[in-house]
Amino acid sequence: MAKMIFVNLPVADVVKSTAFYEAIGMKRNPTFSNDRASAMEWSDTIAFMLLDHAFYSTFTDKKIIDARTSSGALIALSFDSRDAVDAITEAALAAGGRELHDPENEPYMYSRAFEDLDGHGFGPFWMDMAAAEQALAPVNG
Repeated sequence: MAKMIFVNLPVADVVKSTAFYEAIGMKRNPTFSNDRASAMEWSDTIAFMLLDHAFYSTFTDKKIIDARTSSGALIALSFDSRDAVDAITEAALAAGGRELHDPENEPYMYSRAFEDLDGHGFGPFWMDMAAAEQALAPVNG
């Protein structure tokens, strides 16, 4: 079995959050979804589990943060082009998300940042690894 990542996110409204994640290009896997959770596939090996607060609470005894006012994680997503970074960010904004800052535009990297409906932060980015290694070698060497 391939190594997989399942990112569990507490959400206030599973139906609305599912629609948001579908709007940014993810597909709901009905096998692992119900009225308390949606399994949203980003790739064959990465899924975002959108869990209502009651269900999320069964996995931890810690207080669930309000991601609109506290940061618990920032999730970076790689893309093959600057256009793809813009496309997911624009889709997120059209679906009710919020842009977090101006685009970062370096010769070797392009990134943007947005929040979902519950305030979970995403940083889609494109990077030319060869150009990044060349540009950063003097700094890191």
